[in-house]
Amino acid sequence: MSVLSLAARDSSTMLRRNLLHARRYPSMTLNLLLTPIMLLLLFVYLFGDVMSAGIGGGGADRSEYIAYIVPGILLMTIGGTAVGTAVSVSNDMTEGIIARFRTMAIHRGSVLVGHVIGSVLQAVASVVLVGAVGVAIGFRSTDATVLEWLAAFGLLVLFALALTWIAVGMGLISPNAEAASNNALPLILLPLFSSAFTPVDTMPGWFQPIAEYQPFTPAIETLRGLLLGTEIGNNGWLAIAWCLALTVLGYLWSTAKFNNDPK
Repeated sequence: MSVLSLAARDSSTMLRRNLLHARRYPSMTLNLLLTPIMLLLLFVYLFGDVMSAGIGGGGADRSEYIAYIVPGILLMTIGGTAVGTAVSVSNDMTEGIIARFRTMAIHRGSVLVGHVIGSVLQAVASVVLVGAVGVAIGFRSTDATVLEWLAAFGLLVLFALALTWIAVGMGLISPNAEAASNNALPLILLPLFSSAFTPVDTMPGWFQPIAEYQPFTPAIETLRGLLLGTEIGNNGWLAIAWCLALTVLGYLWSTAKFNNDPK
């Protein structure tokens, strides 16, 4: 059996293992999934009338604000799934199963690949569920073409891949699950400091660079452009560049830490 075939076989085995864990212990997934749904409902029905005043020169209504915040909530959902990945990786590293895997004739990288692919699949499923809630409360994208929908889906998958590799690294450096959850918390908090809920130009001047020059804002603006027909500008290229850079950084960081870890 070739090295590639061995890696594919062992990675699929680890993927099944992680998906079975997610199915048997759904509490973590549900908790992380409920956060973006609750924020969506909170901002729409409690703060929607006030927050929409800052959209479109103050003339937006609640339905327009729903369309505005759904892309940001979708990316926040991906961040929440990545937090679960960090906790899962930390559990594997601290509970002794990795030490056993190291003694077995399996491809070394398959453990991490199984976590990454499983997390991306969970992120996609979570995005679909949260998106369904958005549609149920009024989100519409009538002007988007099939190609634009496919591009938006591709961006979400690429963003999930990038955040997942970063989360894997966070899980590897954490001494326990609680520390992993805390270390990965910025993946949920960063969308709050982006253009997810209000335009960047309505924020205080000193805060605007923080909101503008981070990975979530260009990804959110690109999603809005694809689904709602707003101007994308350079945000599309910036979003792809952020995703590729984070993916490479997370992969190199995670594999180096995993290969050098004595446990």
